[in-house]
Amino acid sequence: MTRGTRTRYLAFLRGMNVGGHRVSMSDLRDLFVALKFANVETFIASGNVIFEARGSVSADVLETRIESHLREALGYPAATFLRTPEELASIVQRVPFSAAEVGAAGHIVHVGFLRSAPGAALATHLAGLATARDAFGVGQREIYWLSRGRTTDSLVKWPQVEKALKLDVTMRNLTTVRNLTAKYHVAGGTHKPA
Repeated sequence: MTRGTRTRYLAFLRGMNVGGHRVSMSDLRDLFVALKFANVETFIASGNVIFEARGSVSADVLETRIESHLREALGYPAATFLRTPEELASIVQRVPFSAAEVGAAGHIVHVGFLRSAPGAALATHLAGLATARDAFGVGQREIYWLSRGRTTDSLVKWPQVEKALKLDVTMRNLTTVRNLTAKYHVAGGTHKPA
């Protein structure tokens, strides 16, 4: 939502603090501050950054600007997926699994953030990957993955899925997405955390 001339975004960065790529959250915050964003915060050490930008600049332009800046500063690509607090709240509301499934002991739901709406090929491919352990759903610019047990035991090999479909995605646990929604969204608008 636009606050005056600013819009709040939540940035989900791919590849932060995995595979030997280590960045402190204070350093990551400073990289966003260097881009002249306001009210920059980080949320847990997996590449979640909250910031405000001028409302006249589109999310697509901001994603490109952030990715370019991070690649130059860090020396490796960090795909960036932006959502507003309202979009995040909608993602939580559209989880395509029953409350019983989501809340069952040992079940984990992940949200995969995409660049654009998932096409028919992706939906078909995900349906073909479903097993007694794994279930999938698609959203507006997201995919949902329900793992009935530890995700490390899943037969789904995400790098192969991404390569086969030329898919750019970053995953977050639904609990993280819910916590971010609770912190940054209120009905009828956004609020600034204390």
